[in-house]
Amino acid sequence: MSNPPVRQDRPARARTGRRLALVLTATGVLVAGATIALAPSASAGTTLAASAAERGRYFGTAVAANKLSDATYVGILNREFDMVTPENEMKWDATEPSQNTFTFGNADRIVASAQANGQRVRGHALAWHSQQPGWVQNLSGSALRSAMVNHITRVASYYRGKIYAWDVVNEAFADGGSGGRRDSNLQRTGNDWIEVAFRTARAADPGAKLCYNDYNTDGQNAKSNAVYAMVSDFKARGVPIDCVGFQSHFNAQSPVPADYQANLQRFADLGVDVQITELDIEGSGTAQADNYARVVRACLAVSRCTGITVWGIRDSDSWRASGTPLLFDAAGNKKPAYTATLNALNGGSTPPTTTPPPAGGGCSAAVTVNAWNGGFVATVRVTAGAGGTDGWAVGLTLPAGAALVNTWNATPSGPSGAVQFRNVAYNGRLTAGQTTEFGFQANGSAGTLTPSCTAS
Repeated sequence: MSNPPVRQDRPARARTGRRLALVLTATGVLVAGATIALAPSASAGTTLAASAAERGRYFGTAVAANKLSDATYVGILNREFDMVTPENEMKWDATEPSQNTFTFGNADRIVASAQANGQRVRGHALAWHSQQPGWVQNLSGSALRSAMVNHITRVASYYRGKIYAWDVVNEAFADGGSGGRRDSNLQRTGNDWIEVAFRTARAADPGAKLCYNDYNTDGQNAKSNAVYAMVSDFKARGVPIDCVGFQSHFNAQSPVPADYQANLQRFADLGVDVQITELDIEGSGTAQADNYARVVRACLAVSRCTGITVWGIRDSDSWRASGTPLLFDAAGNKKPAYTATLNALNGGSTPPTTTPPPAGGGCSAAVTVNAWNGGFVATVRVTAGAGGTDGWAVGLTLPAGAALVNTWNATPSGPSGAVQFRNVAYNGRLTAGQTTEFGFQANGSAGTLTPSCTAS
């Protein structure tokens, strides 16, 4: 179904070494690029982050540095969300206002706040035709291409190891029926500019997931078909792309398309994660609540839909404030859309994963490793057997010289050698076939990790 464009040109607004991928499993094969969900601070099932984590996903929000002194804003942020995306603070005009002069102060505030509260960060956005500083707008050709490569290298290197996923390229395709690239100064440097951006980002921050992000691609249409063709080509040629972001800005003129879930699934079938990156839905009451629930259920139905980010916290924080598009009202009260979202995360008939349970009860574990020179991040998926689990423990032996740096969603028995990772309070109880994930970062070499899982 064709998804009508929201607008032709988006105004500047407050929204938006080679990686080694190994997949090792005790009982089967796990698709690379699985979700890592950080532990939220509240009890499972009572907050967006906790409920999403139970389904193997994250639930995030866009954050503005100048609102981190607002007690109501920060209270909701730290209670409800386990992923943050800087609204503007990592964009080109904010991080390199003058050529080769980099400023990271406001972005650093957001990253530091996230780290202090056990939240991860999506980096947004390394290369975009909008919100470029004046000096970039005055460049073209090889000079602009060199500036782009330098910018991506410097910003991604500065935050290396601190970013879960980068929106490497943002909004590079045109609206309408042409299915072509947007005519921008970056596009005019050559049609390979997106590939160059992704390869540059991989070299600068090899442990981060690399995403393409766009709007009006939520259903199958000329624009989403063009993005799909690019991703398919990148995967076939080994261009490093790990995920595709769907902004999902909906209103009466641009509603949730009928084929929303099917569209997410066809991208996932290419071998990339899909993420809902900038969700907001204008409206109020039951209609808005139903649409939020529909989006959540679609993500839960696609095993590689790894998380949802809403673009702001309160309606008054939104770039579309007049449309009251978010989950909390201006005073910070939960709206019906919040309740519908939480209920959709907590229940319904949609399974969180298509992974079948291992026969004979117990549990199984599988590991995905993103490695670089000197360190690696491992994601471990635990799948309950036919009898379900009340708790689980996964054993892994780290190679000599490797040591844990940090762990999320599990408690390790020690920093090195034979380590046993036990569930935390909110993710130990799994029904038959249900999955949960934990992860860890370590220095040294990943070697060969062979997991074992014991259920209780």
